[in-house]
Amino acid sequence: MRVSSEKLLVQTVDFFTPVVDDPYIFGQIAAANALSDIYAMGATPTFALNIFGFPIKDLPKKIAAQILKGGSDKANEAGIPILGGHSIDDKEPKYGLVVNGEVHENMLIRNSGSIVGDSLILTKPIGTGIISTAIKNGQAPNDIEKTAIDSMKTLNKDAASIMHEHKVNAATDITGFGLLGHLIEMCKSSNVSVNLDFNSIPFFAGTEELANSGFIPSGSKRNHDHVSNYCYYSDHVSTTHQMMLNDAQTSGGLLISIPSDEAENYINAFNLISDIKAHVIGKVTTPSSDLVKIS
Repeated sequence: MRVSSEKLLVQTVDFFTPVVDDPYIFGQIAAANALSDIYAMGATPTFALNIFGFPIKDLPKKIAAQILKGGSDKANEAGIPILGGHSIDDKEPKYGLVVNGEVHENMLIRNSGSIVGDSLILTKPIGTGIISTAIKNGQAPNDIEKTAIDSMKTLNKDAASIMHEHKVNAATDITGFGLLGHLIEMCKSSNVSVNLDFNSIPFFAGTEELANSGFIPSGSKRNHDHVSNYCYYSDHVSTTHQMMLNDAQTSGGLLISIPSDEAENYINAFNLISDIKAHVIGKVTTPSSDLVKIS
């Protein structure tokens, strides 16, 4: 929404049920996830409101306090206040944020505008849906669980700020529709296709093994069904690999379409300040019947 001749107001909302057992960490992850849409647009968050469902008669109030503290601390890290919100008595905990932000019109980054010849950069590994499912079943090894949680807690703030130092043509954050779902949306709105190199796509350690053990969330399976009409998988991309590419993410990274001659500079700048490394995963091509080809 335009608020002046040059300034735009942007707003997003996201909330979900717990993906981890620790209530404080859940609050952090939910807040980081909600903020990602603002960062993906190249905008600066300004303030947030809580959305909170909690079984007040069934769980201790201290758990509710820990969830809200996690969200508050993550908002503080983003440099914004939480000014209130709304809560209801609900049989299952749910938490998230409405996030407001602002951006100069010339700085707005859409999920359209990708140009033939662009490189595609992914700023976080894939696999949080599979790993979260294993966590819920008590089957995720501790080191794998910690790595995935650390990533989900990490804001996309740095990834977004570096976009403004380079000529980014399009961007989106990778969340519930998975890598391929969000990429197909970008392809459709930009009238392009994409070639992905499966071996260049970063996955969390252990994702393939956990997927082979059956820890694939229903959302990832739905994503796989949805993209089947738009994707071509090479013979060496197994069914498990396909599920990994469609894994429904929580607080995933940014997917950035950037001129190829800018991609290396972006990667170097981001990786210099981030413990989580960005990777070039593919190229934007002329439109074809298969929006995404994975080789």
